[in-house]
Amino acid sequence: MVSLADLETDPHPLLAAVRPVGWVDALGGWVVSSRELAVRVLRDPDVFTVDDPRFSTAQVVGASMLSLDGAAHSAHRAPFEHAFGLAETRSRFTEPVSSTVSELISAIAADGAADLRRTLAGPLSVAVVAYSLGLPPASADTVLGWYEAISDSVTGVAAGRPVTAAGAEAFGRLHAHVASGIESSSDALVAEAAAAGLGVDEVVANAAVLMFGGIETTEGMITNCLWHLLTSPSQLSLVLDDPSLLPNALEESLRLEPAAAVVDRYAVEDVSLAGASIRRGDLVTVSLAGAGRDPAVFASPDVFDVQRPNARRHLAWASGPHICLGMHLARLEALTALRAALALPGLRLAASSPPPRGLVFRKPSAVKVHWDV
Repeated sequence: MVSLADLETDPHPLLAAVRPVGWVDALGGWVVSSRELAVRVLRDPDVFTVDDPRFSTAQVVGASMLSLDGAAHSAHRAPFEHAFGLAETRSRFTEPVSSTVSELISAIAADGAADLRRTLAGPLSVAVVAYSLGLPPASADTVLGWYEAISDSVTGVAAGRPVTAAGAEAFGRLHAHVASGIESSSDALVAEAAAAGLGVDEVVANAAVLMFGGIETTEGMITNCLWHLLTSPSQLSLVLDDPSLLPNALEESLRLEPAAAVVDRYAVEDVSLAGASIRRGDLVTVSLAGAGRDPAVFASPDVFDVQRPNARRHLAWASGPHICLGMHLARLEALTALRAALALPGLRLAASSPPPRGLVFRKPSAVKVHWDV
């Protein structure tokens, strides 16, 4: 029998075995792992909803754009959308992202070794998400501590465990931090959301899920892509010889290991998916990782190929009404950080650097590297 530990370490054989859809006892629900069915589920909130009391993130942070559908979802998402469009992202964030990356790389350049998760990907993602929301200053370590406690709690709930005391305490500290941002600056995005009609608890819940996306997606994108490149010397050489391949290398990494591996939905009615009889109320977990390795769409789906022509057909950003709000910003951050990291001379992975793992959020726990100084 497949265990949660199996799903955390290497879910891909199971996802292939149950494709296009199958029941997984360890999760207590159905897993959709074909791209076609994943798109169908993600784009049909009338039949497959997030609005269910079992939704893991809502149990930890409360109702938000992530855990609501229909008019309520629109009301929660709309106050935040304008800040993350493609043009707005490029004009507002290019310089701050570039400056932050330069500062982080400069701080480690002379060392010849570092964990790029802790020294680059994590601090960058925290700094940018705080800037984007207009939150008061706080150290990267402090915000990452809150975030990791909340993330661990959400992952535990998804695995059937209760909300952790550490997660609840961290969310309380985040709540106070965001609330102070609403009060301190009318120009802050969180203050604009409050002015648009959301209550403080609603603003905080949405800020929390944007932090999940802003930190987890960016940190996971950078660390997973570094791991894929540094464990694939031939592919790394292609990118170093032709830097124009880097954006596609990032998309290919997202296809193989999306930072958010799964998203949950709940059946509103009895429905059949590829012959599977799904009952009203059943958990339907869409595997974004499984969709990215669907052999009906991607040739040699387990191979990392920076020249793959259709790499961007992955579903790492999901699809439908809940498509990732900050995908343009996450791409900007990841590409800026990757270019800077790969410019470190002779960059190579340390033997002790682990592969990606995780049930809901997949990434290496560290990206330990060396370079020439």
